[in-house]
Amino acid sequence: MAEQQKGRQRKWLGWGICSWVLSGALVMSSQAEVTSAAAQPTVRQMLGQKLMLDLRYYCSEPTAAGKCRTPLTSLPPELAKLISQYDIGGVILFAENLQHSEQIIGLNRQLQQAAARSALKQPLFIGIDQEGGRVARLPRELATSFSGNMAIGATYPEHGSHFAELAGAITAAELLALGINVNFAPTVDVNVNPDNPVINVRAFAEDPAVVAELGGAMTAAMQQQGVIAALKHFPGHGDTHVDSHLGLPRVEHSREQIDQVDLLPFTEIINKHQPGMIMTAHIQYPALDSSTFTAKDGQQMIKPATLSRAILHDLLRQQMSYNGLIVTDALDMAGISHFFSPHDAVIATFQAGADIALMPVKLQSPAELADLAALLTALEQAVADGQLNKSELFGSYQRITQLKQQYPLLPEDTAAGQLAKANDLLGSAAHRKAELALAQAAITRIPLPQNDKNTALPALSGKQIVLLMPDSNKAAALSLALQQQSPQPLTISSLSLLQDNLTEAAALLTNADVVISAFITPMPSLAEIGGMDDISALGPLAARYQRQQQDFLNLLRQVAQQQTPHVFISLRAPYDAAVYGQYADVSLASYAYNSEDKAIAAGDPGATYTALARVLLGQVAAKGRLPVTVDSQLATSLAPAADDSDRQGR
Repeated sequence: MAEQQKGRQRKWLGWGICSWVLSGALVMSSQAEVTSAAAQPTVRQMLGQKLMLDLRYYCSEPTAAGKCRTPLTSLPPELAKLISQYDIGGVILFAENLQHSEQIIGLNRQLQQAAARSALKQPLFIGIDQEGGRVARLPRELATSFSGNMAIGATYPEHGSHFAELAGAITAAELLALGINVNFAPTVDVNVNPDNPVINVRAFAEDPAVVAELGGAMTAAMQQQGVIAALKHFPGHGDTHVDSHLGLPRVEHSREQIDQVDLLPFTEIINKHQPGMIMTAHIQYPALDSSTFTAKDGQQMIKPATLSRAILHDLLRQQMSYNGLIVTDALDMAGISHFFSPHDAVIATFQAGADIALMPVKLQSPAELADLAALLTALEQAVADGQLNKSELFGSYQRITQLKQQYPLLPEDTAAGQLAKANDLLGSAAHRKAELALAQAAITRIPLPQNDKNTALPALSGKQIVLLMPDSNKAAALSLALQQQSPQPLTISSLSLLQDNLTEAAALLTNADVVISAFITPMPSLAEIGGMDDISALGPLAARYQRQQQDFLNLLRQVAQQQTPHVFISLRAPYDAAVYGQYADVSLASYAYNSEDKAIAAGDPGATYTALARVLLGQVAAKGRLPVTVDSQLATSLAPAADDSDRQGR
């Protein structure tokens, strides 16, 4: 495997940088021309290579700052000009940018065309968050959508690193077919905090050695396919109860604990697999750096890792001998933007040792485009003033261009040829089979003191089955999967917790022979919704989620009082089984919940629900093992706040 990787890298290193011709095909420039162009970059050009822009939304007409919600699906000339003019190094794409294969390929080729017209002619890093599970940007009906890291962790006792390698290889192959060459994955945070709002099932496990092995296997698989992996979130986001999109988390671990838990996966993967990128965390680690900065409101605060030279340069670069690229997490997140102006944040993270600033400025309308030039001017001045060391800038630039030469950032084929290959590859029968295999292997029976481990799953044939689900989409997905997998037609009724009026729920549950309930804990975070542009949705979402929690508990208590046979399914973080599983006879975990209305309408309930249906029907045993600890003590800490309101009549 190592020789195969070396062979690919030798091939890529010999490519040189390609330029575009009008036909849309690529022609090769000589390596000498590339070396000549790259040997004498200006300070401004080097700084441009260190920026990775967010192109999620763009409104050609004048729009109030922060209000544009028009997805960018084709590159406007004015943005293409910016990429060319300022030698921009990369972009990040979101779900809104990605519709179907032809459109995605077209957009990515437009982006690379713009880069080819720059003075340096360096191809772009085109990145995405395609972790699987909670965080996946490609349309799920288009691309293979694996169940995510914790599902892989649940398969580890029986399958080792098999599914980490498989998911990494397939995900990377599909990304590269579309022209996407950087995946901000895998997440190698060690989730030791059940109350973690943003990581939870994005982590493989709570055991750092397991995280290291699975994260390393996925990293190697992606990079062997030709996609650059970006480990995240350094030095570790696994023991936080604050989402760094919304605030500045602080981890009070001792240095010994940090070395043995938080840093261990990064250390192991750096030593064995040489990840192309590592993403920083907007998190304070006093044991690693207790120095302070003055926030823009005058407050004295401990530096977060993204802005800490002690963490990024001294620890990661020197002590851990990491030679790849250090990329920041999004700089518009509250963990940074609440305390720094955009210019100061970029200067501070470059001082700390970051190679790439991710999402440093908003460019969502013509009025904001000048902000990019202003940022580059401020950065140039910081170099001239000595705030940024010029030799370090050049070293960073060299790391960027060297990594770009090691990977196939540009498609080898014409647009038509690339599209044909992508259509054959994405979501192929073999890939969907692998997707289902992971989902099936991950289904876990959760052992709880109040649930007898030997309790058989209730028979479903000939019974009145009531599905009590988070919403109608998930109810439809599970109902469809059960009907498809059952040899006899089933009698199924569904209840959605999004219903405003639950008056009929009590009556429906009273007549049920079997209840299958499911919940999603915790509520969605900005990481899976998209990013800081979605922050206004969190307030209503939180209120609705709290209401759902209380309604769910009330209905479960009714089921328990009636002694109706009941199976509870944890659709995300399995910790919630400690709260809701106490009302059930059997508790299962799937670690994933995703389904698509279009797919359901076409008769495809999705891999997770197909796997659950087979277990519920007794056709397949639940062979997954919990990769985190779930015990009855969590019931108190994770239980929803009491709500005395009665929604039965509303």
